Amino acid sequence: MDSAVVLDRFGDVADLALRPARVRPLAASAVRISVTVAGLNPVDWQIVESRTLAAERGLDVPMGFGNDFAGTISEIGPAVTRWRVGDRVFGGARGLAVATSITLDQNHPSLHPTPHGVSDLEAGVLDIAGRTASAVSDVLAAQPGETVLVGGAGGGVGSILTQLLVRDGAHVIGTGSAASHDFIRSLGAAPATYGTGLAAAIAASDVCVAAAADLHATDTAETAIRLGVPSGRVVTIEAEDPPAGVVPVNGSDARVDALDRLLALIGKRELRIPIAAVYSLEQFRDAVAHQRTRHVHGKIAITPNS
Repeated sequence: MDSAVVLDRFGDVADLALRPARVRPLAASAVRISVTVAGLNPVDWQIVESRTLAAERGLDVPMGFGNDFAGTISEIGPAVTRWRVGDRVFGGARGLAVATSITLDQNHPSLHPTPHGVSDLEAGVLDIAGRTASAVSDVLAAQPGETVLVGGAGGGVGSILTQLLVRDGAHVIGTGSAASHDFIRSLGAAPATYGTGLAAAIAASDVCVAAAADLHATDTAETAIRLGVPSGRVVTIEAEDPPAGVVPVNGSDARVDALDRLLALIGKRELRIPIAAVYSLEQFRDAVAHQRTRHVHGKIAITPNS
């Protein structure tokens, strides 16, 4: 018997429940995937709390939970030609991923082969954060030698984005709590403590900030504009009411080959995907609570078949 985390009503993550899941016969063009890793993102629990946000993504209750996954194809329908049993795969399955198995059409747009040299743990947390970080990096278009301010540099998106910017030759000032400074340094950035004194601290350092990415709300975006950064070079990803002129970005804005490019870097060990913690399926509530603290160094993973 399979198991899945499910939701019957919107409003509170406390209503998420782990339940047995009926294994249904496959459609002719479908594949069943044994999930080895499911990665969490803030949008996962935001959907639970908002029927409107869920509807924007084509979801309604009853539904499953989570998006990012990696695993192995365990069964294929009779018309499947693209995959074979035993193939390693990863991607995004909105409202499904936190389960022992999921079923997708063989041509699902977010179903990809996991390449050699990339672990399921790396691939299974990559879909949303990887596409978002790639899209933000493209919009910022930082040039070698420019300084970029990244708000929330230690989080899931921020840890990937920071490495991409540093790899392209930019100098990164990454904000976070004092406890995150060593982690931010390990990504190649200069750490700075977020809060009311950030703008003054950067101004006093005589550093010219050329661009900025605010990965949570608008504080970093507002700081960047006060420092003289043109609004068109300021990006937000989660802002409900961003400052005028800044550029809102999300994972859907990523180029088609964004994940392929990231996977190539991971395979060559030129990009690491930091994992803050790994939880069993039975510990999913702890995993969600950890994610919701917003003080996560990297990604949170659940291993449904561990």
